[in-house]
Amino acid sequence: MEEISYKLEVFEGPMDLLLHLISKHKLNIYDIPIFTLVEQYTDYVKRMQEEDMYVASAFLEMAARLVYIKTVSLLPVYEEAEELKKELTGELLEYRDCRLMAEKLSHQTEGFDRFVREPTEIEADPTYTRLHEPSELLRAYMSAVGKRLRKLPPPVEAFRGIVATKIVSVESKIKSIYYTLKRKGKKQRFRSLFADAQSRSDLVATFLAVLELAKAKKLRVQGDGDTTDVELLTEDFGDFGSKEWG
Repeated sequence: MEEISYKLEVFEGPMDLLLHLISKHKLNIYDIPIFTLVEQYTDYVKRMQEEDMYVASAFLEMAARLVYIKTVSLLPVYEEAEELKKELTGELLEYRDCRLMAEKLSHQTEGFDRFVREPTEIEADPTYTRLHEPSELLRAYMSAVGKRLRKLPPPVEAFRGIVATKIVSVESKIKSIYYTLKRKGKKQRFRSLFADAQSRSDLVATFLAVLELAKAKKLRVQGDGDTTDVELLTEDFGDFGSKEWG
């Protein structure tokens, strides 16, 4: 392909420049020779920079895109390059068609600065004529009701389950676990400590109590899974029970 020797023109964007190069050098838009196109495109962008012309970021972004397609085309497996070329071809065809249509509209409107039409009154029939399934109407009704209810303060019954729930303290479970192990035997299955739990708060407090006792070296936890045991290490509770846990 011959060297670019034309005067630098101003293009609306990178697609405009690509179509110009394809047309000027009679390239096949449906099978773009990407190596040739990259060379011509980057050469033009360099000339724009040398002439101190404003180079929009879109031109540089397209240059990077073309270089990337060229790079992946050099790989032994170049399916990605083919897909990228098809994508670029589709964009070019779409841009070309839009530009042709814009030119046709421009020719049809030559000599007209504006189009004016007298206002006309339009008679509208306010009668609703669409048909809906009963289930669709029900969903619309429930949605509207739900939006209205979400704006209201929650009823007292909504808090009853929270207020009525007994909060089990970690301190009480520490004492309970310690005296249970002391009374029933110094070694018990870890799971057995949760057998009498009545609520989630009870379960959490039991688990935290075991951690506190293990941390204080009052008991030892050993094993894995269902075979995990807890063993009381000392019967001297001391002033451990006087500490406060939330």
